[in-house]
Amino acid sequence: MSFYRLRCRPDRSAFTLVELLVVIAIIGILIALLLPAVQAAREAARRASCTNNLKQVGLALHNFENVHKKYPPSYGGPKNTDWSGQALLLPYLEQGNLYSHIDFDQPYSAATMPDGSPLSAHRVDTYVCPSEIRAEVRLEGGVPKHFPINYGLNLGTWFVYDPVTKRGGDGAFRPFFGHSPADFIDGLSNTFALAEVKAYTPYYRNAAIVPAPSMPNVPADVCPLGGSFKTESGHTEWVDGRAHQIGFTTVFTPNTKVACVVGGKEYDLDWTNQQEGKSDSVPTYAAITSRSYHPGGVNALLMDGSVQFVQETIDRSVWRALSTRRGGEAARLP
Repeated sequence: MSFYRLRCRPDRSAFTLVELLVVIAIIGILIALLLPAVQAAREAARRASCTNNLKQVGLALHNFENVHKKYPPSYGGPKNTDWSGQALLLPYLEQGNLYSHIDFDQPYSAATMPDGSPLSAHRVDTYVCPSEIRAEVRLEGGVPKHFPINYGLNLGTWFVYDPVTKRGGDGAFRPFFGHSPADFIDGLSNTFALAEVKAYTPYYRNAAIVPAPSMPNVPADVCPLGGSFKTESGHTEWVDGRAHQIGFTTVFTPNTKVACVVGGKEYDLDWTNQQEGKSDSVPTYAAITSRSYHPGGVNALLMDGSVQFVQETIDRSVWRALSTRRGGEAARLP
């Protein structure tokens, strides 16, 4: 009788530790290669949605002008209160219900919704860019108070408003007065209407320098101008028609960092000499930079309703020329 000794063979159906580590390494490499492409695709979709928002605002401006034969003022509203031009556009953005709760005889701070919440805390989706990282209600004392805006009205190059002479700046919009299409000597297709701004931008205000300072040449020129410093509250109130909340100027090209140290901390900030409606004698000048979270530039709406992506490398003279309505420049976007 023969006996056979069974020999155990190793089971080759499982991964060895080395093989498992190789697979994990390959997956990691693939993720590293694909993640930037996925992120780029998502940002492209957000930028396209942002473009669509501005096109809707452009159509609203066109319809507003058809009805009123002029564009809205940046500040002042129909009763010279502190409402923004963006608030006046609500009925043309399918926001008639929200608009119905506005009493232009009263300041925006008095407006409430039927549930008692501040109207200014209501989000208007068309005014919020999908790439904005802080699309969140601003709290005061732990209570919802305001909602941000990402599209600022073109208030011109530097000068915004003089309460003594009632003269406005060289941009598409100004306080207390709405321009008509005939006022745009440079052409509607050659003048910015709105451009992107970041929510929660720090800023200086009410430096009240008289006579007004010269336009800053470089960002470092802004810091010595000083004023009352406000941390992270610029462009957080779509209802407030003052420059630091709903506007931009073209002192600096898009996404320029205006770095100033305040209290030992560096901030990328804006500056206004005087809030509109807060002085009977001090003029408003402003360095309010157009900024976005899109790599390389900002979306901008032109007065003819077209939207273009403006590179942050744009020549400053061209950028400024496109913000004036009757400067006589021959500037065009490529």
